[in-house]
Amino acid sequence: MVVPGGVDRSGEFRVIPCLLWLIERLAREHDVHVFTLYQEPVPSRYELLGATIQNIGPRYARIRTLKALVTEHRRAAFDILHAFWATPQGTVAVMAGRLLRRPSIVHVAGGELIALPEIDYGGTRSLKGRVAVRIALQWASCVTAASPPIVAEAAAMGVVAEQIVLGVDLDKWPVLPPRPRDPSGPSRLLHVASLNRVKDQGTLLRAMARLRDAGERFHLDIVGQDTLQGAVQGLAHSLDLDEFLTFHGFLPHSQLRPLFEAADILVMCSLHEGGEVVTLEAAVAGIPVVGTRVGHTATWAPDAAVAVPVGDDAGLAREITRLLHDEPTRLRLAREAQRRAVANDADATAECVNAIYRRLTLGDGHPCPS
Repeated sequence: MVVPGGVDRSGEFRVIPCLLWLIERLAREHDVHVFTLYQEPVPSRYELLGATIQNIGPRYARIRTLKALVTEHRRAAFDILHAFWATPQGTVAVMAGRLLRRPSIVHVAGGELIALPEIDYGGTRSLKGRVAVRIALQWASCVTAASPPIVAEAAAMGVVAEQIVLGVDLDKWPVLPPRPRDPSGPSRLLHVASLNRVKDQGTLLRAMARLRDAGERFHLDIVGQDTLQGAVQGLAHSLDLDEFLTFHGFLPHSQLRPLFEAADILVMCSLHEGGEVVTLEAAVAGIPVVGTRVGHTATWAPDAAVAVPVGDDAGLAREITRLLHDEPTRLRLAREAQRRAVANDADATAECVNAIYRRLTLGDGHPCPS
């Protein structure tokens, strides 16, 4: 597997939980080697969840990863190469696949296929980026993506992608049935995402200001690493929202659960998502999402989520208000979301990935279980 990071030796900080859940399951029956380009500044090797992690380090990461893959293959031949994010990991993996004559899988995990120049986001903003994406997708033996909107983005580029939801580990994140909201106190809203431009917390805060102006009683917990040097907190202060918000900063995954269990609604406002795991986590914890029409939220609406147009703070505030005052609908959405998230848990993800491995290496024609 070739990944950008998310596999820190602590298993707690600087990790991508859904990636760890998949690695742990695959390592139960495969010899898994994970090549991470940017986890640590100095090259290193360590064991994690039954897999061998080879940290390349950021200096000349692409060419050194390719060299490390070839060296490891000579030691003990790989059967398959599997990259997460089309660039640069996918480009490296498919090149290695061609050199080693092995099949390769590229999982499109975020904004690799789009361009949002106004926020300097997306893998196709430049000619170099577009070429790299094309190489990754066209040379891959199989392309996968976490949500139908990303499958559609690939189709627009002439690439057939299979959907594989990166599901939740129900042992570590157990199912909690949806429960009635406590009407005696303020509504509890939750937002979990890094503070960055693609997550568009400006829309979130403007929606909160509308809720306040309408007389709604609420409190919003915001969890995520701040990459904008206090700009979001500054906007909250300028909107006079300080008493309605708590900024928690980064929290380890193990410390997030109480906030989910206390929440009534997860609120998301991204400009783009590949397949946001936080929506699945909220569903497993028994709460629905109101968010912009991206990723899983777009796919699940209207039966298991509420979606509004990207950047629509008025619509976001309106739908939050509607759901807070319609308890039967809030619970119905939560139950259907939970059904879908449980059906696509981390075990189902591993089963789908293994089905593709068998197909590419053994010629097993059985499709990914639905």
